[in-house]
This record gives sequence, C-alpha cells and structure tokens, in this order.
Amino acid sequence: MSHADTQFDNVSVVKQANVYHDGKVTSRVVKFADGSHKTLGIMLPGEYTFGTDAAELMEITAGDLEVQLPGSDQWQRIQGGQSFEVPANASFNLKIHSLVDYCCSYFK
Repeated sequence: MSHADTQFDNVSVVKQANVYHDGKVTSRVVKFADGSHKTLGIMLPGEYTFGTDAAELMEITAGDLEVQLPGSDQWQRIQGGQSFEVPANASFNLKIHSLVDYCCSYFK
C-alpha cells in the first residue's frame, strides 16, 4: 500500500464530530487545500439509512457490511478494501456486520 493510500497530507480536520444513529456512526471532516473535503468515520454494527446531497464514494478500509443502493432491492456484500458509489440526492441502506472504518469522498 502506498503512502497516498494510507494518509492525507497538508489537510485541516474539523474538531466537531458528525454523530448519527445515537452515536453508532461517527465521522470527522477532512478539508483539503483545493476546497474539497472527505469524511473519515466508524460505523458500529446495526442497520442504517443515509441520504446524499452530493454523489459519494464510500471506501471501506476495514469491516464487513451489506449495502442496498438506490433503485435496487438487492443487497451487495462489501468488505475492507472495497468501495461503492452512491448518486447525489439519493437514499441508501446499510447493514453493518462488524465495525466498519470508512472514508467518504464527495463529488459535485
């Protein structure tokens, strides 16, 4: 794994955590010099629904989950090292089977 795959350099981090689903999902915003941002977070086991404003790329660094993407009735298994994309202005469902560590990138 390269340095670029394991850390972000020259960024700012927002101290205040984003807390969802009674604290079972948390994240922190990482801001880049170009004005873009990502979130880094943890999801504890459970079932969750999220909505998007912008399109998202969810990179799963560790853990085991299933995702039901917008417009689908199928569940896809995702594990650490895999990722999935969600379109803008959509809702998606997650079943978290073991603690999930993730990085979410946003696109306009």
